[in-house]
Amino acid sequence: MNTPLHPVQITLHACEPADIPEITAIYADAVTYGTASFELEPPMIDDMLARRAALVDAGYPYLVAKAGEKVVGYAYAGAYRARPAYRGTVENSVYVHPEAKGYGIGRTLLLALIEASETRGFRQMVAVIGDSGNTASRRLHESVGFELTGVLKSVGWKHGRWLDTVLMQRPLGPGDGLPR
Repeated sequence: MNTPLHPVQITLHACEPADIPEITAIYADAVTYGTASFELEPPMIDDMLARRAALVDAGYPYLVAKAGEKVVGYAYAGAYRARPAYRGTVENSVYVHPEAKGYGIGRTLLLALIEASETRGFRQMVAVIGDSGNTASRRLHESVGFELTGVLKSVGWKHGRWLDTVLMQRPLGPGDGLPR
């Protein structure tokens, strides 16, 4: 039996390639047992390194939370859609180690991600939450100012059932004010 982590203090930093093996393990658990991601097979470390590099090289924030030297969560923003008109909008992803849930790590990461996205000039953040039954993620996003914008019913098939996608949105910085 695993002993739950009790992070007294976490530190946040920009994700480095050395963090990716632990991030890959956290994400593998989410893919294998959860419904937050609609991926069916956990990606390998090389795939996760390439994903990180693509995000960082494109100027998106990618953050890691550590308790001591252990990665206990991570968050990143990426393009909401590829077309140029969407360039001011990002989609967020937040994952927490299964034994570190319930300690506010996800909220700390999401708040820092919002700030980092605003600093980079992004104007809207969208959360695409897998599974309408994922109340923890919905509450997390609500707690930092996201509003429900819609539910796409039964759009993903995983773990032997149809899953919804919940869409939530939050303005960043000047939001939908005129661009400069």
